Amino acid sequence: MDGYPLLNLFWTMLEVFLFVLWFFLLFKVIGDIFRDHAMGGWGKAGWLVFVILLPYLGVLVYLIARGSSMGERDREQARKSEAAFRAYVQEAAGQQPTDGQQPTQADELAKLARLRSDGTLTEDEFQQAKAKLLA
Repeated sequence: MDGYPLLNLFWTMLEVFLFVLWFFLLFKVIGDIFRDHAMGGWGKAGWLVFVILLPYLGVLVYLIARGSSMGERDREQARKSEAAFRAYVQEAAGQQPTDGQQPTQADELAKLARLRSDGTLTEDEFQQAKAKLLA
């Protein structure tokens, strides 16, 4: 370690961290350019050329000009992903989506009736489940 002082090690670590952070930001901006449905093809091409040819200035200008709408698109994408996940879980569990609410007693009775009509439950099993639900 005689030829490489501790301060230089910290400086190198900082440079590597900033380099990784820069690439993360660059890919985030490029992803946002393609994700924006309100922007036309020529607008996307223009921003992409600007970001690729002058990366530091292009990313900085993009964040200043479109940073707030970038956050809105991130939130909208998160809401869509959450809704799709909830719908998948409800479908896998065999429930109908109820907008995040607990199924009501009427929903459970309708589900039991559907299972009885499908032949999954016998009449006796249906009556037992119905009595248990109404108790």
